[in-house]
Amino acid sequence: MDRQDETLQGNEKIEVAIQALQKEATQELLAHTLTVIRRRMKDSGQVIVAVEPSIGTTQMNLKMIQTSDGANWWYAFTSFNEEMKGADSVKSTFLVDIDKLFDAALTVPEIKGVILNPWNRTLMLDKGLIRIIKPE
Repeated sequence: MDRQDETLQGNEKIEVAIQALQKEATQELLAHTLTVIRRRMKDSGQVIVAVEPSIGTTQMNLKMIQTSDGANWWYAFTSFNEEMKGADSVKSTFLVDIDKLFDAALTVPEIKGVILNPWNRTLMLDKGLIRIIKPE
């Protein structure tokens, strides 16, 4: 049995939508995937984020991935299964509302966006796509 937090239930719909999009990258499937994410967000869905201690403070920072173009991204997982597929196991994680994660990503200039499931069923949500999911 997959250990699943109640707030992650329903995220498998996001994984299925991303998987379909990976097989056939069309505008229709992208729109469908963004709609599925929006629905999970409106249902108070959460994702798992990786954190690291902030040097010199008691706060935690969201971990970043740098892509080959030099852009910095936050990353999040739709399930514990997705998190475990990583090459390096993530040390510290916590659950965050999809809504709040997107709000924060839109306000941090040095972040390009959020990568869902960076190891497997991956979707890179830049700020443009986040704004489509979450209009102001």
